[in-house]
Amino acid sequence: MAPEMVARAAAKAAGKGKSSKAYVTFLAGDGDYVKGAVGLAKGLRKVGSAYPMVVAVLPDVPESHRRLLASQGCIIREIEPVYPPESQTQFAMAYYVINYSKLRIWEFLEYQKMLYLDADIQVNENIDHLFDLPDGHFYAVMDCFCEKTWSHTPQYKIGYCQQCPDRVAWPTDELGPPPSLYFNAGMFVHEPSIATCESLLATLKSSPVTPFAEQDFLNMFFKDIYKPIPLIYNLVLAMLWRHPENVELEKVKVVHYCAAV
Repeated sequence: MAPEMVARAAAKAAGKGKSSKAYVTFLAGDGDYVKGAVGLAKGLRKVGSAYPMVVAVLPDVPESHRRLLASQGCIIREIEPVYPPESQTQFAMAYYVINYSKLRIWEFLEYQKMLYLDADIQVNENIDHLFDLPDGHFYAVMDCFCEKTWSHTPQYKIGYCQQCPDRVAWPTDELGPPPSLYFNAGMFVHEPSIATCESLLATLKSSPVTPFAEQDFLNMFFKDIYKPIPLIYNLVLAMLWRHPENVELEKVKVVHYCAAV
């Protein structure tokens, strides 16, 4: 069955009366990340979210993990893995290779709009209002280039960061125009679409493998429609010591528990 037919069948199976909006996260393997997904589901419930949480799982997620997630009210959707053009592991972290499978969430046509959250994220306040952002854009929080994991980039090498662009000016004479705004892909708002998904997968076949895998790829693909949203919707822990002047702790709604230390 063609991908579009499969997607339409899934949308039809969802039935009438279902929410046209949903949160979504991604899970692979049988490791401890399932605990993060459970915590995320509980967090969304605790803050009174009106929308369901979908978990896109790879075939290697065990049945016991699926039952655990279902017991928390999650909707389980198995997806096919997506791999980069060549079997390479030149990533900041070797396991990033599986993250390209997140591109499958654009196939979830039963939802008009989705808000993606990594499983190492916790929601501390209701963020349902983000679903009301105008259509036609890709929304996410700008990343920071100050951690050593970015040492391969010109931004890190010259000390430039988009979180504090006035601290070190971008050397236009040497490196040309400043780079496009770059977002952290641990949280984003997107609109499922078969056309977009097919374009994503086709573009991936001719794209170079880069250190931050699908995050670099999504930044390249959506750079023309990307709209930054405030830091409070995806506080990466490194911001606490790299850019404390930009952090308003009392307003933070989403915390992303990823950091080098």
